[in-house]
Amino acid sequence: MPANGNSPLKLQFGLINHEGRYLTAEAFGFKVNASAPSLKKKQIWTLEHDSQDSQVVYLRSHLGRYLASDKDGKVTCEADGHNSDCRFLIVAQSDGRWALQSEQYLRFFGGSRDYLSCFAQTITDAELWAVHLALHPQANLLSVARKRYAHLATADGEIAVDVNIPWGVEALLTLVYMDGKYCLKTCDSRFLSSDGKLVKESGRGTAYTLELKCGKLAFKDCEGRYLSPMGPSGTLRSGRCSKPGKDELFDLEESHPQVVLIAANGRYVSIRQGVSLAANQEDETDTETFQMEIDKETKKCTFRTSQGNYWALVAHGGIQSTASEVSANSMFSVEWLSHKVALKASNDKYICIKKNGQLLAVSDSIGEDEQLTLKLINRPMLILRGENGFICHHKNSNTLDASRSVYDIFTLQFSNGAYHIKGIDGRFWYVDGAGLVCSDGEAPEDFALELLERGRLAIRGKNGRYLRGDQGGTLKGDGLSRSSSALWEY
Repeated sequence: MPANGNSPLKLQFGLINHEGRYLTAEAFGFKVNASAPSLKKKQIWTLEHDSQDSQVVYLRSHLGRYLASDKDGKVTCEADGHNSDCRFLIVAQSDGRWALQSEQYLRFFGGSRDYLSCFAQTITDAELWAVHLALHPQANLLSVARKRYAHLATADGEIAVDVNIPWGVEALLTLVYMDGKYCLKTCDSRFLSSDGKLVKESGRGTAYTLELKCGKLAFKDCEGRYLSPMGPSGTLRSGRCSKPGKDELFDLEESHPQVVLIAANGRYVSIRQGVSLAANQEDETDTETFQMEIDKETKKCTFRTSQGNYWALVAHGGIQSTASEVSANSMFSVEWLSHKVALKASNDKYICIKKNGQLLAVSDSIGEDEQLTLKLINRPMLILRGENGFICHHKNSNTLDASRSVYDIFTLQFSNGAYHIKGIDGRFWYVDGAGLVCSDGEAPEDFALELLERGRLAIRGKNGRYLRGDQGGTLKGDGLSRSSSALWEY
């Protein structure tokens, strides 16, 4: 496992047939069809590889059931385990589309609307499926061969694959889906061209077909060549290979939030002076930046340094960045206090800042010295996905949709503990008198972010209410609690 301690993201996607419709698993009767015009929950499939034979895949629906075909080509999605009828082979085509072949019966899966079967002996257009990734599009990119992460090397104007830990905003890449192909976008909103250059506009030279090999991703350019890291710094560009080998394979990994913390004395919490944490620095560098990794079960959090060590509680309430493994002493509870946070260590005491800037977990209650300003640094481009879809500008009004299959990229600006959210047109989000979130504000309005769960945050308006998607798919700023409709993948 690489130094970031992450396992690759499970590949989730939609499958689009020759009529531009998505493969759908209906909740009723475990039926499948290809009728949906867009990618929502029922159209998301998870790819699982066979433990013995990496060529064999299983397709799991949103209901946790597996796609299967019997000897007569009848297709169902009822199986709750890996049985022989659920075993498929992916036959990738040169245009990036997949044919799915039953391993047992060697027939191909296809069709349209309610008429799907797995009985075709040859591949025609009706048996081909385009792949639309359903992951959150912002991630870290790991080279399988080099075991190094991709990041924007601003000075050289390229993406270099040469860091052990994906650190800072430069390591965040956004996968932009366009007409069945993908572009790689850097944190400064440029696109990777196949010659390794970064360009402001997307086009034929920045579009890649995604291919899958043994659960890993390969990016094929418009000339049929594959992206790979080249030279000592691992410059990412198309090589000579027209078949993907190990050098051309990548994993996508979850991009954890990275934060800086500012104490009541106005100084940044830092490890620049050694292993003991102290709020004594006036500028933000890697030694003042920490990665928050939130435990899925307990919702407690670890703080990781750029060297890969964790904060840990030591004797007499001291906090040091000495832990190489996660343990009870390296877990902290975060309490969200509007535009500030308080951190509680495993001894049930709050961390406070002493006169010399030292951090000690010795307080029983929260006062000024226990409050920290937390600033999220690695999401300048914000893409939000809720339980029903992405947040997007409404076509004909100033409101926002919260259930779209496509996303808009918003700009996140930090302002003294709060955040301003800006749309494509440079106007700001605000909550109006009726509780609707609008996107045409001339002046910025303060929102608070709460990083509550692994990969999910809540957003609170200045009215103290949470932003949520309502039943009709509109974004509202009237949520009373941190319910599932108020949690957003980011």
